[in-house]
Amino acid sequence: MKVGIDMGATSAGTAATLDLEELLATRLLVQGNSGSGKSHLLRRLLEQSAPWVQQCVIDPEGDFVTLAEKFGHVVVDAARTEAELTRIAARIRQHRVSVVLNLEGLDVEQQMRAAAAFLGGLFDAERDYWYPVLVVVDEAQLFAPAVAGEVSDDARKLSLGAMTNLMCRGRKRGLAGVIATQRLAKLAKNVAAEASNFLMGRTFLDIDMARAADLLGMERRQAEMFRDLGRGHFVALGPAMSRRPLPITIGTVETAPRSSSPKLTPLPDAKEDASELIFTPGPEERRPIVRRPAPLPTPTPTADILAQLSRPKPQAEPAAEPQFPAIDEAEREALVESVLREILEDADASFRSDAVLYQDFLVRCRIRRVPGEPLTLPAFRRRFAVARAGVDQKTASGEAWQQVLAMSESVPDDIQGVFLLVAQAAITSAPCPSDAELARAYGSHSARRARRLLTYFEERGLLVLRTDFRGNRVAAFPDLGCETAPGDPNRPDALDEQLAAE
Repeated sequence: MKVGIDMGATSAGTAATLDLEELLATRLLVQGNSGSGKSHLLRRLLEQSAPWVQQCVIDPEGDFVTLAEKFGHVVVDAARTEAELTRIAARIRQHRVSVVLNLEGLDVEQQMRAAAAFLGGLFDAERDYWYPVLVVVDEAQLFAPAVAGEVSDDARKLSLGAMTNLMCRGRKRGLAGVIATQRLAKLAKNVAAEASNFLMGRTFLDIDMARAADLLGMERRQAEMFRDLGRGHFVALGPAMSRRPLPITIGTVETAPRSSSPKLTPLPDAKEDASELIFTPGPEERRPIVRRPAPLPTPTPTADILAQLSRPKPQAEPAAEPQFPAIDEAEREALVESVLREILEDADASFRSDAVLYQDFLVRCRIRRVPGEPLTLPAFRRRFAVARAGVDQKTASGEAWQQVLAMSESVPDDIQGVFLLVAQAAITSAPCPSDAELARAYGSHSARRARRLLTYFEERGLLVLRTDFRGNRVAAFPDLGCETAPGDPNRPDALDEQLAAE
């Protein structure tokens, strides 16, 4: 179904129409300095497309919450845990509700973590709910910065990864990213490069004008035009609007933001007692407490100092007992292992992102009173991959398993669990895991992806695959001198059968 969204008028006076179905497939990037009309453009797009497509707005300043009054958007306050935001995002895709994620009141790092958890929930929704969604991210340079800033690396990586998934891999899941930024130079290139439609507004810096001209296919000498654009005037290019750079003027909107541009307001009439108004505290003001400096101590006489120095040295006081009891490392490791087993017993754990699982792990550790510093996210990924392989104590203490752990460091973090699962089957001479079991270890329902991972391991020289005369699969590890027993690749996952029986 072809739906044309009226964005305003072109320089020739004709209607500036945006093909909504093409936009869902090709994504949109909006650039403009503060005051150029980016938020007005996004509001026009949201209002015009609200009857046709589900919308999710990532709103760092709370300007788009007014859409709820007229268009029925649900406002989601981001002052929640990351796990809650992920579950809310999954239900949003299931019930196809348009929402505004209000990040107002959070600091930058909290905003990045909340947006990452919310976008992760949208991205990881089940395949049955992959309906088209217009995901609008205002001030995208906050969530996908080109360089590291004052926030922690962990928060930046989570947020940048979520934005990359939205713009690079979101199309197949029905997610159409619309991102707006004040400066292209501040936005990560791999996020900006995935957009095929562009609306470029007023900008003044040479580097931003040059990048805008390059994206629109214009010559560098034409870049000066971006300095002359007025508020609400943009240059459009892309399959959803125009195949050639097209100046347009954004039309009016039906709703208004909570904050607006500052307007000149006449000063009040001059008052004769203005100084008294300033220097006299009001009745509701509390008088500040004035702390007087302590008097200087009386200087010690020289004779007293010499007497103190001539005294015999006092005996050393016994060492104070530690304030906190010593941590029993064996007990701590046992508690960590039990928490990991609890997470693995959850049937949905395999299909959740590492960030969500890590937050669940930290909460469970606090509930269990696990002493010591919690595991970092990389350490958790490593331990969780080992725990997912299901290695018993005897196998884990063997030399072969230590060699397997060394070999697994050469593969990416997200597929280490799959490699360890196959290697554990080879060491114990168990049947080769089926495609369904490998897919669960990878966090996917696709058997084809599981087979592709085995092919990747074989290309890296880590294992050799063969098929016996009955069609069963065998994985041999030349470096370990062992191989799995024949296993049916089409065998269903044992956990799925257990859940079905229950």
